[in-house]
Amino acid sequence: MPLLAPTDVRSSHGGTSVKSSSAFDLLAVPVLGTFLKQRWMRPVLQSILLVLAVLLILHGFLGPKLAPKNLATLLTWVHYRGLLVLALLALGNVFCMGCPLLLPRELARRFSAPVRRFPRALRNKWLGIALFAGLLFAYEAMDLWASPAWTAGLIVAYFALALLVDAFFERAAFCKYVCPIGQFNFVASTVSPFEVKVKEAATCDSCTTKDCIKGSRNEAGRIEQRGCELDLFLPRKVGNLDCTFCMDCVHACPHDNVALALRVPGEELAHDGVRSGVGRLSKRPDLAVLALLFTFGALLNAFGMVSPVYAFQEQLAQWLGTRNETAVLGVLFGLALVVEPVVLLCLAGTLALRAARSSEALLAHIAKFAYGLVPLGLGIWAAHYAFHFLTGLWTFVPVAQAAALDVGFSLGHPDWGRGGLTAPAVKPIELGLLIMGFFGSLAVTARIARREHGTAAPRALAPWAALQAMLLVCAIWLLAQPMEMRGTFL
Repeated sequence: MPLLAPTDVRSSHGGTSVKSSSAFDLLAVPVLGTFLKQRWMRPVLQSILLVLAVLLILHGFLGPKLAPKNLATLLTWVHYRGLLVLALLALGNVFCMGCPLLLPRELARRFSAPVRRFPRALRNKWLGIALFAGLLFAYEAMDLWASPAWTAGLIVAYFALALLVDAFFERAAFCKYVCPIGQFNFVASTVSPFEVKVKEAATCDSCTTKDCIKGSRNEAGRIEQRGCELDLFLPRKVGNLDCTFCMDCVHACPHDNVALALRVPGEELAHDGVRSGVGRLSKRPDLAVLALLFTFGALLNAFGMVSPVYAFQEQLAQWLGTRNETAVLGVLFGLALVVEPVVLLCLAGTLALRAARSSEALLAHIAKFAYGLVPLGLGIWAAHYAFHFLTGLWTFVPVAQAAALDVGFSLGHPDWGRGGLTAPAVKPIELGLLIMGFFGSLAVTARIARREHGTAAPRALAPWAALQAMLLVCAIWLLAQPMEMRGTFL
């Protein structure tokens, strides 16, 4: 995956922005572009997903206790996750675009609009990182994939948390700082092929209203169209980090100067200029840790579904002298998400700095090169989730038919043998996704090495390339193991 250099332009507003070229604009496509630009587009998508979420909650609490026969577990842990990563690879952050969690918030804000800003100490990714890691842990510790009631409860808790946060704090505090799925989407969307960006920088330079960030008001002073609630000032926005594809800036711009433009996936990961709402990546240790959690969490999540994990947990239990599953799982997570990354990153960083004869601090070096692992991380997530999604592609049909019969409707007789592609047929797809992720990471890391070390770039790149190759081999080995067909009868 070749990485192209973005063209930096200096905006009159200060800072650096990436100038749009004559790239393909999805908003200019007939029918689809027209739909995406409609103000009612997002509420329609959100309403559809809200109805689906309510159905999942009801079926989770009231439907069959057996996970493969319940829509809550099947659609959440097999279909939703598969569609999520595939949509991120093919388009971008479209699931945040259609997120149903915001509809209750919008309804609540009609009665009482919050005026508090999110606490300054929490305006970073640390809370989101903790919740992201906690969700990964809860998935294994509570066997969420096997429990319709717990899955339904998680959905309810998610709605409650979103409503609670956004009832007290203005703008999109939950999306930007709290939501663990949102943090996953933000990191993954850095490798997406489309980006919300300005068409022409000169048009923004001459703009006096800045509606894309401020929003617009009517003659009575009431907000007519809000601007970006993620605090991304479009002329200085770079890439997809923190962007929910909400299209508010598209609706707010009085000059029709916003595009959903095709771009080189991953190029923003090698860009270290100041970007609106984010700053410089090299100065954001929280974002670097989020990128590492995203990558090593992908390996851990896949490891939790193959048979060797049980032997390893048994060995851990013997070493620890305990049969407490939560304690053993906690140690496993600590090893996989803390010890392993620290050892590997320190080793790669130390070797790279010595090879490049650089006196840079080790942690500063790691914080810059951590972003190079993101494409490989997304490749692992995509390969893993695509396996479950494609092998269980049609399993929702008999479950939906059975659910309809339970309430007196007939959609046909359930055929519980429905599945999808065979596992051997999916293996080449998995391998292809992993290899694409590896070469994407290699390209991004090579670009970072050139940016930071100039002529010494090949020597600085070598240890990081070796680390990525090792992670690729581990991922190939993991996904070659017999994997639990969680949530299905397959």
